Amino acid sequence: MTHAPIAMRSAVAADLESMIAMLAEDTLGSQREDTRTPLDQAYIDAFDAIAHDPNQLLAVAARGDRVMGMMQLTFIPGLSRRGAWRGQIESVRVAGAERGAGIGKQMFEWAISECRTRGCGLVQLTTDASRTSAHAFYERLGFRASHLGYKLAIGD
Repeated sequence: MTHAPIAMRSAVAADLESMIAMLAEDTLGSQREDTRTPLDQAYIDAFDAIAHDPNQLLAVAARGDRVMGMMQLTFIPGLSRRGAWRGQIESVRVAGAERGAGIGKQMFEWAISECRTRGCGLVQLTTDASRTSAHAFYERLGFRASHLGYKLAIGD
């Protein structure tokens, strides 16, 4: 059985419930996200802020109307590396039933291409230290663990 191809596109408001469900699918996300409907207004406000920021791109991998993956790209100007822009990849998720089918790889190839198109000299990402299978996946794609990262929660 052949499937229709995966298409990468900018997320639209109608995708939001599917995206929040993917964020909540794993152990870490299940502790942080709220999938009850109607969705919390904070999700809607965040979506609107991302959609209106020219240096943000919230994207989904879809087959027809079915959202199968998501990611957020942030384009960051910087002085280091001779003023190079960076592409930051975050919130990468593939729906549980779709994992292992190559969707994640397609998403990253697309994201890296978008970063090149925007003139980025570097693509970076962060990942939770506990996501060891994701680390191996990123390394297979050519990413290297070159830095340590720290976070400080300052909100609720």
